[in-house]
Amino acid sequence: MSQRNESRSARTRACSFALAVTFGLLGAASAMAETAADAPKAIDKAASTLESLKELDGKAPARRSLNIQSWSTAEGARVLFVEAHELPMFDMRLLFAAGSSQDGANPGIALVTNAMLNEGVKGKNVSAIAEGFEGLGADFGNGSYRDMAIASLRSLSAADKREPALKLFAEVVGKPTFPADSLARIKNQLLASFEYQMQNPGKLAGDELFKRLYGDHPYAHPSMGTAKSIAPLTLAQLKAFHAKAYAAGNAVIALAGDLTRAEAEAVATQVSAALPKGPALAQTVAPTEPKPSETHIEFPSKQTHLMLAELGITRGDPEYAALSLGNSILGGGGFGSRLMTEVREKRGLTYGVSSGFTPMQAQGPFMISLQTRAELSENTLKLVKDITRDFLANGPTQKELDDAKRELAGSFPLATASNAAIVGQLGAVGFYNLPLTYLEDFMTQSQSVTVEQIKTVMNKHLDADKLVIVTAGPTVPQKPLPPPTDKPAEQPLGVPEH
Repeated sequence: MSQRNESRSARTRACSFALAVTFGLLGAASAMAETAADAPKAIDKAASTLESLKELDGKAPARRSLNIQSWSTAEGARVLFVEAHELPMFDMRLLFAAGSSQDGANPGIALVTNAMLNEGVKGKNVSAIAEGFEGLGADFGNGSYRDMAIASLRSLSAADKREPALKLFAEVVGKPTFPADSLARIKNQLLASFEYQMQNPGKLAGDELFKRLYGDHPYAHPSMGTAKSIAPLTLAQLKAFHAKAYAAGNAVIALAGDLTRAEAEAVATQVSAALPKGPALAQTVAPTEPKPSETHIEFPSKQTHLMLAELGITRGDPEYAALSLGNSILGGGGFGSRLMTEVREKRGLTYGVSSGFTPMQAQGPFMISLQTRAELSENTLKLVKDITRDFLANGPTQKELDDAKRELAGSFPLATASNAAIVGQLGAVGFYNLPLTYLEDFMTQSQSVTVEQIKTVMNKHLDADKLVIVTAGPTVPQKPLPPPTDKPAEQPLGVPEH
């Protein structure tokens, strides 16, 4: 296709892909914003339902109760559906056990396969596909991660829009043609992004951390692959991976929106029938616990990246609610967390520090990450370890726990505030085989957690002496840390590097 005839939508998509792979965020599922015509109505509706903070004080925020319906298609795909008629549209997300943990001997093949889905179907190139969705007011999204690959659709629910959008979506996900010119372009974009990443100490440290943490486990290699693994990928390999990993038996279909049960069943049936036939792939094996280690990557910079990690939990861990609250108090809750208070607020050592569990199909990482001035890096690392060790030894205070519970109760309604949010929750429930009551169970468990329970479960899963640590920055003479104070003499650097 000539440059002159190339559509604006196709150019926009190509630019978006280039930016996405550059920053390692390929194909994150997109969300369709309200149209300009709907905005005034939305504002008026919101204004009419606002309540004062005084009225809300002491009350538990309202939560949306989800009636989750579930069934399986004839081809073996699991379906989860929530009926919601407030808006004349629906959201659908397909989740496949087709992330980079399934790459095998070809790191990056999962990501490239997912990126190629909407590059071509029979009779349509990438431009025609983009124009097809846009012309119907529909939105297509895709993405590839360690556990899973996704493809999503947002469409108006009226039959004259829904049916052609579904037909195109089913072709894109189930019968992509994998054009050779698209593969060459995507490879070039990835290879360019690898060159960029060589100048990003945070990315270098992150990749090294996963190698040290996971060894020869499927989670160890970068989800994007490497220049060495991407270059030789062939169309035949991509087609074979698609036939195996995008099979209906390996899929979860999450649906939410303006559909009846009968219409949802028809949608799921149509999509499932368009996918390759095949069973679910084997789940990712459990990793082996790594030995504690410290690795430094020399990199010219004014700051040093610090990453501390150990194996965390699986997505279905029954102690996730308590661990989530404990982590929120330690470093996952932003301002007010132990790490943020001690490292940033009292000493001005960093712009931001955070901790977090990333529960996955196999044990995902628990990680603490921050950047600090290079000449303070060694003592900042020691401080972070000491704070973590103290938290594990003594646990949170009752006030910290009460504050964390209150914040969770206030923010949790956002988990089901839109069809897109609901679909995200349904996808996780289906993919990780969680109970249909998972969201309510999580809130009930969280609100009943005690200080002693948090101390117990955090010590069960974490040990400050077993951390895998990777740092990236320059080797420079070190300086002592400033003493803690309410007003640090030196404020944190304004913008993190890279």
